[in-house]
Amino acid sequence: MPEPRSYQTEAIVIRKTKLGEADTILTFFTPGLGKIQGFAKSLRKPKSKLAGHLELLTHSQVSFARGRNLDTITGSQTIESFLPLKSDLFLTSCGLYVAELTNQFTAEHQESLPIYELALATLHRLVEEDNPELVLRFFELHLLESAGYRPQLRHCVACHQELAPVANYFSPSAGGLLCPACAPAQPFARGVSGNAQKVLRLLQGGDFAPAARLKLDAELAGEIEDILGDYIKHLLEREVKSAAWLETLKEQRTGFRP
Repeated sequence: MPEPRSYQTEAIVIRKTKLGEADTILTFFTPGLGKIQGFAKSLRKPKSKLAGHLELLTHSQVSFARGRNLDTITGSQTIESFLPLKSDLFLTSCGLYVAELTNQFTAEHQESLPIYELALATLHRLVEEDNPELVLRFFELHLLESAGYRPQLRHCVACHQELAPVANYFSPSAGGLLCPACAPAQPFARGVSGNAQKVLRLLQGGDFAPAARLKLDAELAGEIEDILGDYIKHLLEREVKSAAWLETLKEQRTGFRP
């Protein structure tokens, strides 16, 4: 039975690419279709009726007409605009970081409901919670798990022994923590403090509520960010573009430089 010529889906707008003078190709992440693209004609014209419903980091109901190579967007209605994300430059950068990682760790047309729900929940938390950086660390760990790259944080990835409550080491290439005895065999392993290990394990748990109560000083927060950032960069084999902008804005916001 042939597919219907038109369809609808709720979606998060995670990327926009300009095409010609006014057209746009949008990348969406959806609950049932995974990552898909759509063509929006004249979206960048001032009188476009769709523009406000198809902004980056918007949760919308989107209608498509199937095309030979690329489906055309025929309608859209905003479900949640996440306006606070778009009115605060730092929160905007956090949201774009979520969108970029979602895009990089997913394949087109492969359903991943856990990642969709995680991304959507993260956008809500960025608006609602007081610590956006903690929200991002929770997002990173759960995205890695859903994408099949869960870091091992409780046992040594080399000898498989349970890790003692001491300063251990993290190896991006090995995919987790190493005990002091095994660490010398991994030249790029970095030391991880006991407190950082505790926080990483708590964040890796299934519920955000316990993590939301954490109060981290700048040094500990920076250590955890660097560990996960190095691991993500290793997996993607490149820098995350939005991470550099996020770091610059964080320094301007807090005056903290690691």
